[in-house]
Amino acid sequence: MHLLKKCSRKVALGISGGVDSAVSALLLKEKGFEVIGVFMKNWDQLEEQGYCKSDIDEEDAKWVCNKLGIQFRAVNYVKEYWNSVFSEIVQQYCNGFTPNPDILCNKHIKFGKFYDYARNVLDCDYIATGHYANSSRDLMNQSSDDDRTVHLLKAKDQRKDQTFFLCNIAQNALKRTIFPLGNYTKQQVKDIAVKNSLKRLASRKESMGICFVGSRSFKTFISEYIHPSSGSFIDIESGKVLGKHNGRHNYTIGQRCNLPGTPKPYYVVQKLTDSQDVYVAMGRDHKAMFSNYFITGLAHWISDAPKQLERPGNGVLECEFRFQHRHPLRKCTVMRADTKMIVNVVDEVSSIAPGQCAAFYLGDRCLGGVVISDFGPNNYILQSRIIE
Repeated sequence: MHLLKKCSRKVALGISGGVDSAVSALLLKEKGFEVIGVFMKNWDQLEEQGYCKSDIDEEDAKWVCNKLGIQFRAVNYVKEYWNSVFSEIVQQYCNGFTPNPDILCNKHIKFGKFYDYARNVLDCDYIATGHYANSSRDLMNQSSDDDRTVHLLKAKDQRKDQTFFLCNIAQNALKRTIFPLGNYTKQQVKDIAVKNSLKRLASRKESMGICFVGSRSFKTFISEYIHPSSGSFIDIESGKVLGKHNGRHNYTIGQRCNLPGTPKPYYVVQKLTDSQDVYVAMGRDHKAMFSNYFITGLAHWISDAPKQLERPGNGVLECEFRFQHRHPLRKCTVMRADTKMIVNVVDEVSSIAPGQCAAFYLGDRCLGGVVISDFGPNNYILQSRIIE
């Protein structure tokens, strides 16, 4: 690594024991920051094998801090995570929605509790995370305490860009957040780890999925918190009952149903709000899987609200959106009607589910996000009405 200008700023880094946060710590230290690695324990349930993965992650995080010669702290946010994130997740599943735990965790824990701890307890100037994202304020290279609005920007590595998960963070936290990996690709991060005695982390399996589920199936996990409720799988075309299930919370829009004796697989296309019944359609390309618009409440805007959406009927915002991390961005128009927004998708989109989060973009800038409350009539229903 080349020599870098030194500084004396103090930063609290969320350190997980993985390669991304480890390399973030290295880059910050080489910039001259006083780095404090903070491990956040949010979940402590044992895996089936009898060990708690969080404890293993904490040991890896300690190892990184010792290796780099930086301070280590551990904070327990299990209670806060339960109250602010997990209880909300369970309630949404009970209501038939499909929530996103990572977005809630970033909002309430990493850029909420952790931010407050770093600023008020550790007296740090900034916080940092290993997210692949960028900020319009370059805190890696220059200090800044001005009050100008800061924008959340996409990472250089578009395949790893994680701004979707950050679409609900607050402006005050973003103003003091550093994303050391924003201009690096994942491969570059692994190469830096190998060259700087962090090789064992470069080959570590990347964590995927919902952290609190672990190696269990989702159905096995969620059954511990939501009682079974019998319902029917109903063919959306014929209205025929094709089978039974033990709770709509086990399914989301676009998910395959294991129904025996059918010529092609069936997929969930709609979950009723007033019963446990689930409508299904044959084949992933069925028109009932697709829709051209959805409805939300008012969005959380990371900086100022777009002027077109400041007031109902004020105009139409043309932008892009995604509702899943790895999905490509899609063009849309957004209109405000009282306390709701109507999002029209230029090209039909598959498997939108109430409870998912839509993140909006203008170019490289992530504007903010909002929970999808409902979607319009799917294209099969619209087509049927036109024929009638």
